[in-house]
Amino acid sequence: MAMAALRREGRRVLLSTPSPAAAMAVRSPAVSQPEIAPLGARSISTQIVRNRMKSVKNIQKITKAMKMVAASKLRAVQIRTENSRGLWQPFTALLGDTPSVDVKKNVIVAITSDKGLCGGINSTSVKVSKALHKLTSGPEKESKYVILGEKGKVQLIRDSKKSIELTVSELQKNPINYTQIAVLADDILKNVEFDALRVVFNKFQSVISFKPTVTTILSPEVMEKESESSGKVGDLDSYEIEGGETKSEILQNLTEFQFSCVMYNGALENACSELGARMSAMDSSSRNAGDMLDRLTLTYNRTRQASITTELTEIISGASALEG
Repeated sequence: MAMAALRREGRRVLLSTPSPAAAMAVRSPAVSQPEIAPLGARSISTQIVRNRMKSVKNIQKITKAMKMVAASKLRAVQIRTENSRGLWQPFTALLGDTPSVDVKKNVIVAITSDKGLCGGINSTSVKVSKALHKLTSGPEKESKYVILGEKGKVQLIRDSKKSIELTVSELQKNPINYTQIAVLADDILKNVEFDALRVVFNKFQSVISFKPTVTTILSPEVMEKESESSGKVGDLDSYEIEGGETKSEILQNLTEFQFSCVMYNGALENACSELGARMSAMDSSSRNAGDMLDRLTLTYNRTRQASITTELTEIISGASALEG
């Protein structure tokens, strides 16, 4: 007689070639067979629900911990961000901010984060950067990207790889300081040719609110041309220049210092917005996990109650059959 071995549900069962009588017995409904719930059936194992509840609880612990970490970092970064605003705001009055200026060489400095799970701040910066790139591109114009942050690089490299001039990652690995940003700004000015620098970042307003901001910095040559053509760009012409330096040399020094100050404030503003957005995202995730846990608990109790009811029904039916 042909013999075969089948392993099913952890048990080893020996099968033999059945005789016609045995085949009739197998087909008979009186013979019990192991029941396996089909895909999409209403019945569900309580063990599966318990495992799902356990995983949701672990996720909820992680999201709550991430919210607390972001909240602890936010206050310190927020104070430094508010203090940094006093650095670049005087330059706006002194040298002006002309976002509509039409130049040939545009460099878009997109400030993003290196980590995710912080809402849509990186997508917002990328969308604004793409819109600027589209506006400043043309037959006789050149528009390049300088990207700060891994998330912005990942999104822009898909369709604008040829336009990316420089990328910088792990900017926020250590607490942001002016010396670090000044060195980075100096490298950008040395390695990238530009007529206008357009810095894109998210300005922090509150924990649940941030505003996409663009600051335009003109090169000294373009600034002199704009001053001659329009008459006045900022308040610089209202001051008298003393000493041996010319106006071009002063504009060169002021432009470099303005760019480093704007970069410093932009990096802090974006870091502050990132932490606030992460707090909101993790709070929403924790609440969603709690709602899911409530639904799973209800499902578990219903499944357990149904199992108990079925067992009691079987016991009562068996007792009635024995008495009858």
